[in-house]
Amino acid sequence: MRKKRSAGKVVDTTITYILLIVVAFIFFFPCLWLILASFSKSGTIYSFEGFFPKEYSLASFQKLFTDTSMYNYPKWFFNTLFVAAGSCILGTFLTILTAYTMSRFEFRARKPIMKTTMVLGMFPSFMGMIAVYLLMTQFNLINHLWGLILIYSAGAPMGYLTQKGFFDTIPKAVDEAARIDGATNFQVFTKINLPLSKPIIVYTALTSFTWPWSDFILPKLLLKEKNLYTVAVGLMSLDETEFARFAAGSVFIAVPIVLLYFCLVKNMVNGMAAGAVKG
Repeated sequence: MRKKRSAGKVVDTTITYILLIVVAFIFFFPCLWLILASFSKSGTIYSFEGFFPKEYSLASFQKLFTDTSMYNYPKWFFNTLFVAAGSCILGTFLTILTAYTMSRFEFRARKPIMKTTMVLGMFPSFMGMIAVYLLMTQFNLINHLWGLILIYSAGAPMGYLTQKGFFDTIPKAVDEAARIDGATNFQVFTKINLPLSKPIIVYTALTSFTWPWSDFILPKLLLKEKNLYTVAVGLMSLDETEFARFAAGSVFIAVPIVLLYFCLVKNMVNGMAAGAVKG
């Protein structure tokens, strides 16, 4: 009986691993294809032999950073970095403040605000693009990178529920003990709760950075001048004969965010797990 159970367990484990390998390959193959395409010597997708290039070269990466007369990739990269970094700093600040307020303070509008934000979160963000465009024209923020930063930062606190869940796990008795010792609300927040909130701050900063880093719709809507493009918009403006350069730009823009995930994944997982305990 034990041998049958053991054999069944081995078969079950083997099938599970085979399925996982197949699924992993399905998701990995497009990434592998894009990486190999970025090393294409011809530069165009029409010269591929099946799925893969016939000849390989580093010319696409060299051209990406040296041939900037029509497609200024370095400028696009720094535009993207500026927008993502600004949105990360301001968005993280606003989201943490919103989550802390909702978690630690009781006021009359608290429950209605929470219900309203949950309902609004059900609608996709692109539904408000026309309204956003009209507002940006009224404030003269079309063709301004700061306009993108303000929109991303203003939208970030809408996703505060995970952060609120994390603050809910910190005992309020700690706050009360600090207030008995004479600490103000600001001191309780900065000296006690923030040091205990490193995982959720890292998670919030990373998510606030990755959204503008890879977004296409909003920059395409608000940025009309080519030298103000982000990488996502700039790469989509490339000619179809520049596919190898497109692939090289896509691979290069993915490197920083992948490195960030690997460096911060531990704090990110801790923040998500703790934030999911209470809603």
